[in-house]
Amino acid sequence: MTAAEYNACVDQHADALFRFVVKNIKDRDAARDVVQDTFEKMWLKVDQVDPMKAKCYLFTTGYHTMIDKIRKEQRSSLMEEHHESMVKTENHFSDIKKVLDKALQTLNDIQRSVILLRDYEGYSYEEIGEITGLNESQVKVYIYRARIALKSYIGKIEHVV
Repeated sequence: MTAAEYNACVDQHADALFRFVVKNIKDRDAARDVVQDTFEKMWLKVDQVDPMKAKCYLFTTGYHTMIDKIRKEQRSSLMEEHHESMVKTENHFSDIKKVLDKALQTLNDIQRSVILLRDYEGYSYEEIGEITGLNESQVKVYIYRARIALKSYIGKIEHVV
């Protein structure tokens, strides 16, 4: 991959990669860091990346970078999460986007990632498998279970009203 191809790849895919990451981690600054780290990793291996597979490489690397960041934050904030889980709050939603975002947060990391890649970004099952390291049947199972969980969450009237 040449520098021009790399720059074109950045221009083409940076926004989609950012949307994918920010939907998962809900922190715009952290998402920017993940995207920047992803492009840095790609730059370090620019000679090894096939320009035709750059998008897949970016999303795969971005996914793994995001998961690493999530795991690192989970280890450092275990005490905070414990205290937050003890405090019960009741949310009332009137905006469907907020309901969907809240519903997505109820999914585990892999389910949220595959749903976002499939339904928000439009990737095929095969491409999602390449990005996440799952086989195609596992991707389908995770998407099915995530959709069932979302339907169950959104179907409850207290979450919508």
